Amino acid sequence: MAVSLRLAFLVFVAFVSFQLISASDDAKILYESFNEPFEGRWIVSDKSDYQGVWKHSKSEGHDEYGLLVSEPARKYAIVKELDEPLSLKDGTVVLQYEVRLQNGLECGGAYLKYLRPQEAGWNPKEFDNESPYTIMFGPDKCGATNKVHFIFKHKNPKSGQYVEHHLKFPPSVPSDKLTHVFTAILKPNNELQILIDGEEKKKANFLSSEDFEPPLIPAKTIPDPDDRKPEDWDERAKIPDASAVKPDDWDENAPMEIEDEDAVKPEGWLDDEPEEIDDPEATKPEDWDDEEDGEWEAPKIDNPKCETAPGCGEWKRPMKKNPAYKGKWHAPLIDNPDFKGIWKPQEIPNPDYFELSKPDFEPIAATGIEIWTMQDGILFGNILIAKDEKVAESYRESTWKPKYNAEKEKQKAEEAAAGSHDLAGFQKKVFDLLYKIANIPFLDAYKHKILGVIEKGEEQPNLTIGILASVVVVFITVLLKIIFGGKKARVEPTPQPTAAAESSNQEESSSGKKEEESDKEETGAPVRKRHTRREN
Repeated sequence: MAVSLRLAFLVFVAFVSFQLISASDDAKILYESFNEPFEGRWIVSDKSDYQGVWKHSKSEGHDEYGLLVSEPARKYAIVKELDEPLSLKDGTVVLQYEVRLQNGLECGGAYLKYLRPQEAGWNPKEFDNESPYTIMFGPDKCGATNKVHFIFKHKNPKSGQYVEHHLKFPPSVPSDKLTHVFTAILKPNNELQILIDGEEKKKANFLSSEDFEPPLIPAKTIPDPDDRKPEDWDERAKIPDASAVKPDDWDENAPMEIEDEDAVKPEGWLDDEPEEIDDPEATKPEDWDDEEDGEWEAPKIDNPKCETAPGCGEWKRPMKKNPAYKGKWHAPLIDNPDFKGIWKPQEIPNPDYFELSKPDFEPIAATGIEIWTMQDGILFGNILIAKDEKVAESYRESTWKPKYNAEKEKQKAEEAAAGSHDLAGFQKKVFDLLYKIANIPFLDAYKHKILGVIEKGEEQPNLTIGILASVVVVFITVLLKIIFGGKKARVEPTPQPTAAAESSNQEESSSGKKEEESDKEETGAPVRKRHTRREN
């Protein structure tokens, strides 16, 4: 009895498994893994414009194969027919495929086209951009364009013309070089879902004017193309007041700025001293030839007499805003009594208007790749057309996800290694710069101290930024003292690597105070700020 029950259970499990496999196979309309060479199953276009060479190639870092775009700056076209046309009018239809942009995507497409039956006027050997399709789906990027397209062509039952309807605000193309899976789910309730890597990025309704441009269902009315705006139609909401008169005190010629009459020339201003004088220490070069080089003139230097004076040269009053300035007078605006609003042509019934409860999609009989791209290395794989979302999900989990996870881990490791390498390179450049600073002649007296700080910093690379800040602050402090201090500057004790930035800031403040006190002692008065010729 127990053996019979066990046997019955095994038969039941086998039956259920067979039913599930059969159901899955029934739901799968097309599946192309490219694990086998594509020749004989896919047809490459013979059109002369399409010179790009397709290759059967492994995905970098994997044993899995794909269909490879092998050359940059080429047009590519290849197509595979379905066993029989698939209707999109009944039930759910899922379009899914993987693509890996191994060299990135700067300008080009990586989308698929789902074509109408050949009776629509095309054949596989002449597949090109004019071949009639029902749906175009996938990445496209170039310049300002960066989107995952979803475009469907639909026949207007009134005009008989096929119109392209573009999904509004589609998702962007992933910017990395990993394998991504793109999924479009068409549902019988007119809903469209766009997934990237199994995550919903866009939901739309085929009948909604908010989701597609142009909308599938045309507007009931349209502007009358024969309507014309009347000649006496006035669209100006405001007009200048014709009765307004410019005030008598309105001076259009008054300047925006005038001299400040209250300004007084600072005491001690040296009117007869130029701001620059000939360098008295400069000498004429021995090889200077007046006939060939012209008359030699000594280079100019700042006039030392102007260093302590408020200014040199001709003094002029600074400018200030003119309180009388009003600018050009214009008559004020008033409401236009003849204003009729912005003219628009009258609305008339749209002859191409129709109503639908659901899209009247054309069947798809083939899937193809017809692209132009400036990048090579685009790898297509695991192309699926199915009638069940779960089938698409199972393929994502079994074929895409393991690859993506492995690529993601490898990317993280490479980024970490690159970051470490970049930091080491940065530190080397910093220390090379610091050694150059230490060799500057006017720092000779402090060179051994600076080199000591640098050597400690090389032993402790984590202090690189602090060491750089310390030495640069010391350098700037010494330089400023030499330029503005009137004597050789003294450097405070060299900062230590462990609080480098803070020590340098304290040193600069301390040195500045000592210099100021020294100058006061020499001159008997604080040094006055030097002014330019014109005070604003």
